[in-house]
Amino acid sequence: MRRHRVIGMLAAGAVAAPVAASATPALAHSPAPAQAAAGSKTIVQIAAGDPRFSTLVKLVKSAGLADTLSSGSYTVFAPTNRAFRKVPKKTLAALAKDQQQLKAVLLYHVVKGAVPAKDVVGLKSVETLNGAAVKIRVRGKTVRLNRTAKVTQTDVKASNGYIHVINRVLIPPKG
Repeated sequence: MRRHRVIGMLAAGAVAAPVAASATPALAHSPAPAQAAAGSKTIVQIAAGDPRFSTLVKLVKSAGLADTLSSGSYTVFAPTNRAFRKVPKKTLAALAKDQQQLKAVLLYHVVKGAVPAKDVVGLKSVETLNGAAVKIRVRGKTVRLNRTAKVTQTDVKASNGYIHVINRVLIPPKG
């Protein structure tokens, strides 16, 4: 019953929390400032225009993924700057020096195809461009990825897919 209620809320567009995510339910909807003309901008253009994603954009460009994420159809589970601050500085520095590992981590946040939140909540996992799967868990109004990352805003529509904002950086499984 709860899952149907969440799906109904998602289908009604009641799913994205704006900049002040802590003041609203995890899945409340309110368009982000960059969403006004988002439908005509790519995922990378939207992220670059939103100060919450400056670290993500910097790393995407450093990894040479900006062109890739600007063409084709994708869904990005996008960690905010605050999410990147939770990663140890030593780990971030190591990623910055190892482009292959940086790409692996960043592609673990990307799913092929445009997957709106109403579809995400119906999945138990989703394969990423990294090749590894991300587990999805829905409890009440909260959606978590790999049990640690909480989805704080959904359905930021881009011309080539969606951005779903998350509060932690996803680390791919080793192997």
